[in-house]
Amino acid sequence: MDNQKSCAIIGAGISGIGASIRMRNKGYKVVVYEVNAFPGGKLSSESNKGYRFDMGPSVFTMPEYVDELITLSGKNPKDYFNYVQLDPVYKYFFEDGTVLDSFHGKKGYAKEMAAKTKVKEQEIINYLDKTEEMYELTAEVFLHNSLHKFKNFFTKAVAKGLINFGKIGAFDTMNGANEKAFKDPHLVQIFNRYSTYNGSSPYLAPATLNVIPHVEIVKGAYYPIGGMYSITSSLVKLGKDIGIDYRFGTPVKEIVIENGTAKGIRTNHGIEKYDVVISNMDVYNTYHKLMPTAKKPEKILNQPKSSSGIIFYWGIKHSFKELGLHNILFSENYREEFDTIFSKKTIYHDPTIYVNITSKHTPSDAPPGCENWFAFINTPNNEGQDWDKLIDQAREAMIKKVNRILKTDIRPMIECEMVFDPRVIEKRTSSAFGAIYGNSSNNKFAAFLRHPNFSKKIKNLYFCGGSVHPGPSIPLCLLSAKITTDLIK
Repeated sequence: MDNQKSCAIIGAGISGIGASIRMRNKGYKVVVYEVNAFPGGKLSSESNKGYRFDMGPSVFTMPEYVDELITLSGKNPKDYFNYVQLDPVYKYFFEDGTVLDSFHGKKGYAKEMAAKTKVKEQEIINYLDKTEEMYELTAEVFLHNSLHKFKNFFTKAVAKGLINFGKIGAFDTMNGANEKAFKDPHLVQIFNRYSTYNGSSPYLAPATLNVIPHVEIVKGAYYPIGGMYSITSSLVKLGKDIGIDYRFGTPVKEIVIENGTAKGIRTNHGIEKYDVVISNMDVYNTYHKLMPTAKKPEKILNQPKSSSGIIFYWGIKHSFKELGLHNILFSENYREEFDTIFSKKTIYHDPTIYVNITSKHTPSDAPPGCENWFAFINTPNNEGQDWDKLIDQAREAMIKKVNRILKTDIRPMIECEMVFDPRVIEKRTSSAFGAIYGNSSNNKFAAFLRHPNFSKKIKNLYFCGGSVHPGPSIPLCLLSAKITTDLIK
């Protein structure tokens, strides 16, 4: 097979892994280059003193996109990857003592929320019906196709979307739409929080992003057996089984370009020629670090970046029955919290805390009677702040809030600690400025301001991952891999 075409993939993030499997199934010889000694990018895992932690994404929706890669490869999904549906998905804690469970499905969700807020069941169902309609109008247009190929605009899905453009919330903010829908501040805050799924503010991002709760509440959220890292490990095993070559600890130094065409990559071992190059590296860093002399799409690359985060990975010598897998401890003033993050570029004194505890479903992730806490707050991206100082402030604020809401004292329960801040995220995952989600979505045209999945200037060069179309999250990154590889003949 001397005439077999070859493909280099830069980065073994979830999108790069997905792209590698699809390219291998197209008949390409595929080599994946990863700077780290492990796969997954943000979707990785580490252990400390008997506690195992998923280091990044922790909410799993649309498992069919993982199954699809396995089926595409002629394998049985159950032989590689298994998961269970969550119900409830989230537990929400408010400073006024209100505790709400987010159940799966419109009826179950509406019944719980109506019982504990001032909103009627039918009002909630009506709202979820609207988010479902928005999803149906936008999914085919934005999620399954390139927005940067002219021919894709001449389809029935696009025509339907244009006819119903007024229904997708492009000219309102998420908060504006949610305040119109609900008089109860608890529900407004719950639906506003979905802006954080792509690192944006609900007071700036378009109401179109209210499709996100439809995916989680109605289509469902799941727990991968063994934790989130099993997504990565399962797909890497599949890749190896079908002949993909993964080269860990092998940083790419340059994308080799000759006469306007990507011809390969350069590593510490020299230049290697390829017919196709796909970068799963953050697109900003792809241009600035791997193609420093190439003409850059400055307007897209210089768009405002998303938020980042500070994460404490705590081994907790206690078991809290009141907590579930996914927990949110809300701040009292959400608007001020987001203004602090995006305008003042610092952390809020009373941050909303997300706590993920996989030992609730995988007991071996923590010693008996203990829990592995992934405790996360939203922060600005890295613009040179004093992160050591902010980490200390965040730790104190988070401990005080947890103690106040759970009526406990977790300080003596913290047996071990690891910390990620925007600097660590940037170094570990090549995310420019530590922005977890690439560009922010804090304007109505954000969907059109992501980099395309291909280069308009350089032939045979393609891009996938959360920093390009269609955006961040595990499902979108897997769709990015599909869109990208579908462009390659």
